[in-house]
Amino acid sequence: MAISLNSRVDFNTKANLLMGGFGAKHGDILIGNQALEFYNSRNPEDFLQIPWQEIHLVRAQILFGNRYIRGFYLDTKANGTFNFVVKDAGKCLKQMQSYLKPDQLVRAKTRFFK
Repeated sequence: MAISLNSRVDFNTKANLLMGGFGAKHGDILIGNQALEFYNSRNPEDFLQIPWQEIHLVRAQILFGNRYIRGFYLDTKANGTFNFVVKDAGKCLKQMQSYLKPDQLVRAKTRFFK
């Protein structure tokens, strides 16, 4: 049984965790007071918990001239980079602002859809 790191959840939305060539995992992102958590909808025991102090950088994927936010890359200090495609990415990033420093939220550099 997965035990949440959060004692309070501020925001919950549907998301996909893209795992390179292995496909995507569909589930829910929870933004809480202690961590960002992702729970796979097919297998709740397949989860990802990232405490706020472990996050190095969040790079937002903004497309079509600032009209659409697809998701974000989450760079951690020890465990690499995670790519999330989020249903309500703008609201999700807004919730993250209260737990991260302003210089930790940046725009991802893109080659397409400028």
